[in-house]
Amino acid sequence: MEAMAASSAVARPTLRVAAFCGSLRKGSWHSGLVRAAEKLCQESIPGLQIDHVDISSLPMFNQDLETGDGEGFPPDVEAFRDRVRAADCFLFASPEYNYSITATLKNALDWGSRGKKSCWADRAAAIVCAGGTFGGGRASLHLRQVGVFLDLHFINKPELHIRGYEDPPKFDAEGNLIHAETRERLRQVLLSLQAFSLKLQPKEK
Repeated sequence: MEAMAASSAVARPTLRVAAFCGSLRKGSWHSGLVRAAEKLCQESIPGLQIDHVDISSLPMFNQDLETGDGEGFPPDVEAFRDRVRAADCFLFASPEYNYSITATLKNALDWGSRGKKSCWADRAAAIVCAGGTFGGGRASLHLRQVGVFLDLHFINKPELHIRGYEDPPKFDAEGNLIHAETRERLRQVLLSLQAFSLKLQPKEK
């Protein structure tokens, strides 16, 4: 039975997870969550591979930068859109600024939505947040709302809203995730994302 389970795990296709950090801060907790997710996939989640997509160099969205009747984009935006399209699913590490998502993350979502078809459409996604009393939960809810128009399919459970200022410490001074229980909760989010993404993939006839 164990051999059959191992064989089934190996047979799973490798899914590429485009991961986005909504914070530009050095030592960001959310960058730390993306790094932790990458390590978890390497260590204990066969068939899931994190591609950390840096969105810090994207210009602020401006329709005047588009060319070719809205189908051409600045080089950094074109490269970003290519990586979004190449992904099988998405992981958003989203801080909460003033009850909402950051301008950096919203800008990336807007650029990916342009053109004849949104680069985000028809794929699974997960959100992880860290913050104060609500653990970034309001930003998570707002991101889900934006995702409705983008045709993103967010997993519902489990949720990961980390109350980062409460003891015991969840992150070190460099933003690395150091809390074992939170690390396991992140692992469960990734497993749920993997399972949902596989369900959404078209079945071969």
